[in-house]
Amino acid sequence: MVKPPLNVDAFSPFVLKPLTLGLLEENARLASENASLREEIARLKGLKGKPDIKPPSKPSGMDKAAAKGTRRKERRRRGAKAPTAPVEERVIAVPDLPPGSRFKGYETFTIQDLKIEPQVVCYRRERWLTPDGRTVLAPLPAGICDHFGPEIKRFILAQYHQGQTTVPRLADLLQGLGIDISKRQVVRILTENNDAFVAEACDVLRAGLAHGKWISVDDTGARHQGQNGFCTQIGNDAFTFFATTQSKSRSNFLGLLRGGHGDYALNDQAFAYMRGRRLAAPVIAKLMGHPARHFADAATWTSHLEELGISGLKVHPDPVMIATEGALWGAVAAHGFLTDTVIVSDDAGQFNVGTHALCWVHAERLVHKLDTFTSAARKAKEKTRALIWWLYADLKAYRAAPDPRRKAELKARFERIFTQQTCFATLNRLLARLHANKVELLRVLERPEIPLHTNGSENDIRCQVIRRKVSGTTRSDPGRDCRDTFLGLAKTCRKLGVSFWDFLGTRLGAAVATPVPCLSGLVATRCAH
Repeated sequence: MVKPPLNVDAFSPFVLKPLTLGLLEENARLASENASLREEIARLKGLKGKPDIKPPSKPSGMDKAAAKGTRRKERRRRGAKAPTAPVEERVIAVPDLPPGSRFKGYETFTIQDLKIEPQVVCYRRERWLTPDGRTVLAPLPAGICDHFGPEIKRFILAQYHQGQTTVPRLADLLQGLGIDISKRQVVRILTENNDAFVAEACDVLRAGLAHGKWISVDDTGARHQGQNGFCTQIGNDAFTFFATTQSKSRSNFLGLLRGGHGDYALNDQAFAYMRGRRLAAPVIAKLMGHPARHFADAATWTSHLEELGISGLKVHPDPVMIATEGALWGAVAAHGFLTDTVIVSDDAGQFNVGTHALCWVHAERLVHKLDTFTSAARKAKEKTRALIWWLYADLKAYRAAPDPRRKAELKARFERIFTQQTCFATLNRLLARLHANKVELLRVLERPEIPLHTNGSENDIRCQVIRRKVSGTTRSDPGRDCRDTFLGLAKTCRKLGVSFWDFLGTRLGAAVATPVPCLSGLVATRCAH
C-alpha cells in the first residue's frame, strides 16, 4: 500500500523550520561529497582537477603598493668592492693643457685584470768535476722536478678539480695560450707524483675523526675501470673526505673509519661490538682465548680466523663478517678515532655504528612519498607532515638554547606524533617504523651540537656527481685516488676559509702571498671549538 504524500500545509512553522535546516545541511554535505568524488574520478583518469587557490596569508605587492601610493622607495646601491690583490698605481697625465690651468688632484678609477702568458725558462746548471773524480751538478730550484713548473701544475689542478673542466678542453686551452703540452702530459700531472696530497687528505680525515664532535656520512655511485662502485663521503663543518671503493658494506665503511690504517685489533670495543651484533658466544670465546690481539693487515687477520676454525662455520649471522667488523671497530678505537663522536646518516644500514643519529629530512621524506588514494588519507598524511615539521622547528630552537624542561616536552610530542593511529593503515605502519628509531632521531636532545640533517653531506658529494657526469669513469687507481683527494681538499679549504689556489701554490712551491699551513692542524683547531 502506497503512503499518501505529506501535507506540508498542515505543519506549523515551528515544525517546518528545523526540518528545513536539516535538509539544507544534508544537501550541503551531499554536494561536498559529490564534488570530492568528481575530483577523485578526474584524478584517476589523469585529468586536471579544480585548481586549489589559497588566499594569501600576507598582503600582496599590489596591496602594499595601493596602501602606500604609487611612490616607490629607491633601492640603495652597493658601493665599489675593494680588490684583495695588491693595487698598482699608474698616473695618467692630461695632454695638451691650456696655459693657466690649476692642478686639482686625482680622480681614482680601479680596474681588475688578469695577465696570463707562457713562460719558458732554460736553467743552465753548473757542472763541476772534483779532484777525486766526482761530478757535482747545481740543484734545480724548489718545486721543479720535471719539465713543467709549479704555476702550470697549479693551474691544471685548479681548473680540473675546482673548475670541473675536462682534459681535452684543458689541453686545448693551454695550447691556445702558447703552452706546448699534450693531453697525455696533462693526465700525468693530474695523476702522478701527488702522493703528498693523498697523504695530507688522509691526515685531514684522521684529524676530523679524532677531534670532531660529529661527522655526517653519505655515498653515491661511482665508476672505476668500467665497473660500478661507490664513493663514500665523510665530513663535518671543518673537513670533507672522499673514498671510492667497489663496495658499500659496513666492513667497507669501518675500514674507511680507520683513517688510512690497514690493521685489525681485538680489544674491549671489538668484543662489545661482536656481542651487540649477536655473534655466538663460543666464537667470541675462541677469539678472546687466543693471545694474538693485533693484526697488521687483512691477510694476517684472515689466516688467524682460519687457524681458529671460524672461517669454516656456516651459521647465521656469518661469524667471519661479524668478527671482521668487530676487529675493524676495535682498530678505529685503538687509533683514538670516534671516541665521543656522533655519526649522522640517512638511515643506510652500513652507517649504523657507534653513537648514531638520523637525518630528519630523510625521515619526513618517507611520509612525503606515501601514495594516497582517498581524501581522508591525504588529510591524515598532510596533518602528520605538518606535525613533524612543527616538531623539527622546535628541535632547531632547542639546539640553540637547550633546556631540560623543554627536552621532556619534545620527547612527549614525539611519542604523540609517532604512536597515533590514523585512518591510513600504511601511514600507521610507517609511523611505527619511525618510532622504533626514536633514540637516533632524538639524539640532538642529548647532543645539541649535532645537526638535524645530512644536508652538508648532500652538498659535499654533489661535486663527485658533477665530476662523474663530466668525465665518467676513472681508469687507474692513482687517477681515482687523486680525484677523491683533490675534490676533498678543495671542499676542506672552502670550509676552513682557505684559498684552494694558495693551497696548491704552497704545496707545489709556487709564489703565494700567504702560505697555507697544514690543513690537518686547521681542522683539529676548528673541531676543538
